[in-house]
Amino acid sequence: MALGLTPQQIIDKGIHPLLRISDEWRRIELKYIANVQNGYAFSSKMFNHSKGLPLIRIRDIFSKETENLYSGEYKEEFIVNNGDILIGMDGDFKVSKWPGEKGLLNQRVCRIIFNSNLYNKQFLFLCIQPYLDAIHSETSAVTVKHLSSNTINNIPFPLAPLPEQRAIVAKIEELFSSLDQGIADLKKAQDQLKIYRQAVLKKAFEGDWKNTSVGELFEFVGGGTPSKREKDYWNGNIPWASVKDIKGDYLEKTQDFITEKGLKNSSANLALKDEVILITRISPGKSLVTSIDTAINQDLKIVKPKTRMFNKYIHYLFKSIERTCIKLSSGTTVKGINLTNLKSIKIPVIEEGEQHQIVQEIESRLSVCDKVEQSITESLDKAQALRQSILKKAFEGTLLSEAEIEKCKQAPDYEPASVLLERIKKETLQQAQGNKKKK
Repeated sequence: MALGLTPQQIIDKGIHPLLRISDEWRRIELKYIANVQNGYAFSSKMFNHSKGLPLIRIRDIFSKETENLYSGEYKEEFIVNNGDILIGMDGDFKVSKWPGEKGLLNQRVCRIIFNSNLYNKQFLFLCIQPYLDAIHSETSAVTVKHLSSNTINNIPFPLAPLPEQRAIVAKIEELFSSLDQGIADLKKAQDQLKIYRQAVLKKAFEGDWKNTSVGELFEFVGGGTPSKREKDYWNGNIPWASVKDIKGDYLEKTQDFITEKGLKNSSANLALKDEVILITRISPGKSLVTSIDTAINQDLKIVKPKTRMFNKYIHYLFKSIERTCIKLSSGTTVKGINLTNLKSIKIPVIEEGEQHQIVQEIESRLSVCDKVEQSITESLDKAQALRQSILKKAFEGTLLSEAEIEKCKQAPDYEPASVLLERIKKETLQQAQGNKKKK
């Protein structure tokens, strides 16, 4: 990892619009108002799923429940409590308030511990993510990006008079509350659309048709992964599909490519254009029609009908049994459905002529869903843009009205940001001197 710019340079260049502040405010580096505590590399030998304290890794900072528990010894300093501010120091640098009750701070997660009463904790929490995003965008890395505690310590946060900090927090939370309710309603509508889509598919395949099993009508061809050690197997001109590529109804492109040599020297198989590809592991039951010739990996299967069938019909037929595939899947960490269970699923026998009619009816109804979903997605994007606009105004010092700012100035603890800055630095110096005397 290499930082292209320091936090202060990012501020000075105005790279991120949320990083600009009111002319009447000042800036204060995090190290003057808080300590950055790094996590600890707890032994994986003591990880388990049944007893101990939740072990908070980067992937867990937004979750009440963690992937692993830790049953070994630990120091009290690494205990995380509900509401503590945590930052993931690898990947995309996200900040959260720990939503669990009690946990342990694992390595590559840090905690912000406030040591000053002259800065509002929630004010900092609301503005810290834009700073981390800006640092992330200016950080170069070949693989995973890394954040240091020193970089966090040197972030120059906006410093407004304390009453203004409190007033801004209150106004943001009021506006966000209304916004969050609207977002919740939109997401509820999205969930209802999913239920409606499933109902459409279920209804489409209900009728007075003869029933049979998947295995009676289809064969399945699996795939594989060429050896990663062989460089001449990869980055060729043959698309190679994996689970991450199976999205929507059609496969237009893949993220990875292999060579002819890689295809011949592995168990990867080629799905031809217009064939249906089915996921049997990780996200079992999902399917699509491929618009390209593509090799597939071991988590996918090419669906081969034993009799003449319409490709879109096959795709919708498998979408209608997706939930059944999930129910019949097994695995402790990664779910998958084996071919025996897949082939046992009951499906109707429908003649080719009727298949086209069924597809037309399905697509007619689902096209309405698509339009509604597009509208919901656009509204969610607007809600996110509005959230960013609120934060931008807040930290530019323009969110509060003149009357609200005047009210802040009447508060007994009001003092200009320049005076507050000197007080904080003096307080930090006194704390440092006190700590030296204790030693």
